[in-house]
Parts: sequence; structure tokens; C-alpha cells
Amino acid sequence: MELITSIRKAIDYMEKHLTDNISAQDVADQVYLSPFFIQKGFSLITGYGLGEYIRNRRLHNAALDLKETEDKVIDIALRYCYETPESFSKAFSRFHGVTPTQAREGADVRTFLPLSIKVQVQGGIQMEYKVTTMFQFKVIGFQKEFDYETAYQEIPKFWDEICEKYAANVYAGNEPASPQEKAIIDHCIGEYGVCIDDIGGGKFRYLVAGKYSGGDVPEGMVVYEFPRGEWAMFDCIGPIPESLQSLNTRIFKEWLPGNPDYELYGNANVEWYDCVNGEKTDKDYHSAIWIPVKKKA
Repeated sequence: MELITSIRKAIDYMEKHLTDNISAQDVADQVYLSPFFIQKGFSLITGYGLGEYIRNRRLHNAALDLKETEDKVIDIALRYCYETPESFSKAFSRFHGVTPTQAREGADVRTFLPLSIKVQVQGGIQMEYKVTTMFQFKVIGFQKEFDYETAYQEIPKFWDEICEKYAANVYAGNEPASPQEKAIIDHCIGEYGVCIDDIGGGKFRYLVAGKYSGGDVPEGMVVYEFPRGEWAMFDCIGPIPESLQSLNTRIFKEWLPGNPDYELYGNANVEWYDCVNGEKTDKDYHSAIWIPVKKKA
């Protein structure tokens, strides 16, 4: 399904189920995309996470119910999937800036209407990419689970944690002092950042990884195998993370919407980093984004 069509369908589904306890997985099932890709595409195109959008729309509707009905606060809280009046009041006050009681008494509340998605075709810098078929390959790395809505803030901290704990010694030019440090050298750990959407529950796996060529897998590390398939590979030149974040946004806003040939496929994507040439803060630093795709029928 074409990305913009998928996002429009996701919005329609969420609007019809604001009083139901739905998850990102439920939304993804409706549009035949992995939760990771629908979350990512929705966020980059609309500026809101799925959970944030559902929460904001519920709180908007709850304010209308307070003003237009005599329903009890506890009934409105339960209607919009809050377990207690206290949790509802806290979320309501944070969003609207007033309490439910103040809203009922006539205080102004925040408006958050359903989103309408429009495609705007823009000129600009051409994206350098290629679509290529890759044989199955394996990566090895350090793994951690992340929530969809906080991943952008938390993943850089994970990189810092891995670098400090396992890589600082070998990056300083010293001999590896542990199996993990040896694996960093042998497999060029840090060449890939890998997102894998296969655990559900609003979470995905992320690996600070390198290409696995066999041998022992040290404690605290995992191996993941990608099947044979087609990948769209987008080159990126510039300091990161800014340049990669900008490219990511352009892929989901410009390349995927209305693409006549390819659509998203699979449940993982890869960021590639040049581990040999230059520093990540250099203006000419080379990196890339790889996303799995398939030919449209």
C-alpha cells in the first residue's frame, strides 16, 4: 500500500477507535506495514507519534464531552481509556492547561482536530540512491529494546554507553582486553545501526552492529540475519545526526509517497556509517540509509 494512502487509512482507523484501547500494532495491522515503519512514516510526515496523536485526539474530545454533556468525569475518563480519574485529570491538565472541572466551568481548552494529509511536490536537491538485490547477510552487535515514541532521544545515549563501556580502549589504539572489544575490531562494530521490529508491545530492537563473518559471539552480543531481498540505499554526505535525520525525513516525505515503482517491505532498516574515513562531525562525512523495499505489483 502506498505510504500516504497508508497514513490516511491509519488516521481513519484511529478516529473510529478513539474510545477503544488500540495500540501501534493494531494500526499497523490495518495498513499492512510493520509498527516500526508506520510509526516512523507517520511521525516524519505529521510531526506526531501514533500514541501522541491518539492521546491528543482523546483529550480534545474529552474536553468537548465535559462542555457539552453532564457525564461524570470518571465516565469520560473511562470512555477515553484512562484507568482512573486521577490519571485522566493529570493528562488533561498537562494538555489543556486547565483541570477538567475548570473546562466544564467554561475555561478555554486546546483544539486538536483530525489530521488531513496532503502531498506537496517540491523541487530541490536530488537524493542519491540505488535499489539493489542483496544476498542474505548477518550482523553482530549490542542490542537494546526501545519504545517507539522515545527512541530518537534514547538511541544516541545507547551509542554513548556502548562506546564508553566497550570501545574506548580499542578506539584509543590499545589491544582488545575482552572478547567484546575483540569483536568490535573483528566485525567493525559501529558500522551499522539496525532497527528490527519483531517484538511487539510498542517496542523494537536496536543494534549497534557490524557485519558478522563467523566465530564466537561474546556475552551481551547477538547475531541477526537479513534474508535476501531488495534494498533502497540512500547516500548521505554531511555531519551526523543532522544530515541523516534530514535524509530520513526526505525519504518518507518525498521518495516514498507516490513512488511508482517501490513500496516498503519487511520489518527492519539499516543506517550505515563510514568507519574508516573522516569524523562524524565532518562536513563531508559519508553515511547511508538502507530500507527494504519491493516492486509494486
